Amino acid sequence: MQDAEPNLADTINAVTGGWNRAMGLVFRVATADEVVAELEVSGVHKQPYGIVHGGVHAGVIEACCSTGAAIFAGRHGRSAVGLENSTAFLRAVRGGKLTATAVPLQRGRRAQVWECTVRDEQGRAVSSGRVRLICLEGGEALAGKEIEVEG
Repeated sequence: MQDAEPNLADTINAVTGGWNRAMGLVFRVATADEVVAELEVSGVHKQPYGIVHGGVHAGVIEACCSTGAAIFAGRHGRSAVGLENSTAFLRAVRGGKLTATAVPLQRGRRAQVWECTVRDEQGRAVSSGRVRLICLEGGEALAGKEIEVEG
């Protein structure tokens, strides 16, 4: 019998800052095989027409995919950073809770591809996307600073 994948959501929620914190993104599941996060829509998420800004959708997809990829890469002494994010906007949203679920499509030594679907409270897909990520060795530089991988 295989051990259950550890859920790192509480750990990530406790230490996360930056964009995730500013947007109110809360992780419910964070494993190397699946990431689920929620966001309660507020005024800060909306564009001038009163709907959730496309950048919020793209950012949630990026955050969820990157989190899962980083968990998987960290097991191998690597970090993961996004190279490409392709997000499709399927349905306009004005409010409520959004739930994003990301799963890996491909995981290799140097690259990963993850897919994420964001759903509204009625379970309807409102956006979806794929993120391609590169896996960096510990000690490699990124934006002029050495990457530190915590295992």
